[in-house]
Amino acid sequence: MRIFDVNQQLAELGAKPLHIGRISRAWLRGLPLDTGTRHQQAENFLPLSVRNGLPALTGQLDALLRLRSEHPAGDGSARLLVELADGQMVESVLLPRGGLCVSSQVGCAVGCVFCMTGKSGLLRQLGSAEIVAQVALARRFRPVKKVVFMGMGEPAHNLDNVLEAIDLLGTEGGIGQKNLVFSTVGDPRVFERLPQQRVKPALALSLHTSNAELRQQLLPRAPRIDPEELMELGEAYARAVDYPIQYQWTLLAGINDSQEEMDGILRLFKGKYAVLNLIPYNSLEADEFQRPAGERIVQMVRYLHSRGVLTKVRNSAGQDIDGGCGQLRARAVELVNTSRLRRPQG
Repeated sequence: MRIFDVNQQLAELGAKPLHIGRISRAWLRGLPLDTGTRHQQAENFLPLSVRNGLPALTGQLDALLRLRSEHPAGDGSARLLVELADGQMVESVLLPRGGLCVSSQVGCAVGCVFCMTGKSGLLRQLGSAEIVAQVALARRFRPVKKVVFMGMGEPAHNLDNVLEAIDLLGTEGGIGQKNLVFSTVGDPRVFERLPQQRVKPALALSLHTSNAELRQQLLPRAPRIDPEELMELGEAYARAVDYPIQYQWTLLAGINDSQEEMDGILRLFKGKYAVLNLIPYNSLEADEFQRPAGERIVQMVRYLHSRGVLTKVRNSAGQDIDGGCGQLRARAVELVNTSRLRRPQG
């Protein structure tokens, strides 16, 4: 379901743009659709035909997704396993300080070798209403002032729906442009479309290495863009919107934590309007990849900081509950499949 479909239904009920705006704001706040204001109740503002049609629309919106389970973590975050109307599952993450990480696809086609989500492949796209519904659901738990599109999926592969969601969140949703973060491996369409949008989100680009060949191995089905070219494209957008690009670097012990990589970062970041987010891999004992030792991470940050690269360590939310992106969904799918196998036959 798309936001366009919701607005079209409201228009057919007789709602004018100002009515649709108020109803959208109520939905995005996690409130009943007929919520009024301090000075004006819904019955004095919304046409009778619209009020009569809201229960059916509420049912449709409520059916988009439901909370299957909540997993609070010690860092103040909480991972939400969300079930969609067709039984598929995605994850949203309530972040400390009013942030929310949302998913844009069920699965992902990029196939990053260190990502649990990519192992399932792409199952389907989320409609723009399903994306926004994650925000409405989260706001029933706590305020949401920032939304990052860093959950399951590659937003660039669902570009129309993601941009439609961003536009609504940046207008009726009351979230500032800089607090809407579009994360991508670097699809060229992103650099064409984002500058044309009414709401221009902040941009986070998955870099992970300064070596083009290694990047191709780590992100096997990402567009073939060398790190140098990716950063030039990012720089152009950063200067156009006047806020820096966030470059994501998942730290993998023995793979992209070497001195050679650190010097590669210095070369790439020289003169750039950019922030480097080092993300230690959320590893399990049996994983093929492991995170570097804490001492090594501190060394890297000090080395880069002292040479002028603004560097932040961004630990994945919910590490104490094995909550790396896709892990909750993978466990839930495994449980569902196991229960099916155990059902008596005949």
